[in-house]
Amino acid sequence: MTDTDSFPHDVSGWRQAAAGTFIERTGIDLTEVSATMTSGTMPVAGNTQPAGLLHGGATAALAETLGSVAAQSHAGRRRAAVGLELNITHHRGVRAGWVHGVATALHLGRSTAAYEIVISDDDGRRVATARLTCLVLEAD
Repeated sequence: MTDTDSFPHDVSGWRQAAAGTFIERTGIDLTEVSATMTSGTMPVAGNTQPAGLLHGGATAALAETLGSVAAQSHAGRRRAAVGLELNITHHRGVRAGWVHGVATALHLGRSTAAYEIVISDDDGRRVATARLTCLVLEAD
């Protein structure tokens, strides 16, 4: 198991931890981090399918990142949050600009945490809705 004492606990720490990871490669930028609500943005450019639309997997990656960061904030030190299930409904395509996501806690329990993640475009139109459930594990 990873060293959960080293998990970041604020936006600045998460930004540093993202260096060289998938989060950085997709351009995801966390803007607020807490157990109850985590938000962030991602550019459409560089995250598209060949047809020029935002890739559904990139949208799902933003949703899972936001929910997982929130769940780790809930888990706290010496515990780790790992994804159990992600489902996502795509409502509209996006070709340019940024997408913005907000993960809102639905359940914060001892062993699980669940989030609804709403992804919208620059005009505030809903692009996708996701739900993420994470398992909260005790560190070894």
